[in-house]
Amino acid sequence: MFKLFSSVTMQSSLLVASRSISTYGGPLLFRSSVPMFAEPLKKKKRLDPQILKAREDRKRKKIEKSIRKLEKVSKTLKPIDEVQLMASLSIELDIRQRPIVVHSNDKLEEQMVAAKAWSKYKHDEHFFNLQVINNLEYSQQRALNELREVSEDLYLAAVDIDESLLTYQLNGPVETPPIENYQSPDGEYIDISKKWE
Repeated sequence: MFKLFSSVTMQSSLLVASRSISTYGGPLLFRSSVPMFAEPLKKKKRLDPQILKAREDRKRKKIEKSIRKLEKVSKTLKPIDEVQLMASLSIELDIRQRPIVVHSNDKLEEQMVAAKAWSKYKHDEHFFNLQVINNLEYSQQRALNELREVSEDLYLAAVDIDESLLTYQLNGPVETPPIENYQSPDGEYIDISKKWE
């Protein structure tokens, strides 16, 4: 009887010491409850309306300032590292710059005449190629029409696609067998891109 009494008093003292632990729902199911700390409510201080207005004005000015700052940042473009000039090259800029060559009017006129002659030559060449292609197509179509008048079977044989011209064949596995004990990658990577706000 002494043992029973001592265990009951011990359990009650444990519950008083740690009020936030409860064995609700069974002896092995411990749940934590919210501690009940309370204090009387503070009286609200009545503030001067001018002070409240000044606070609101300060908040509004701060927000407007941050908006202006964001608008300034939005106008600046992101720098492209590949296009930016290296520091060593910017130092050597005056050494690397070529002198400006001033051509005479005769030289400029000669270049213009050469450019016009070249463009005329290329235009004539293109026009000649188009004429050759049109003549070949016309003669081919005329020959096919005459062949069709002679024999329909010969015409179909001539128009039929010859698959022996394309001798490329590809033979490979239809299905890839699975790899045993293959650990698929998680797909993680390190993002090294710069963050721009």
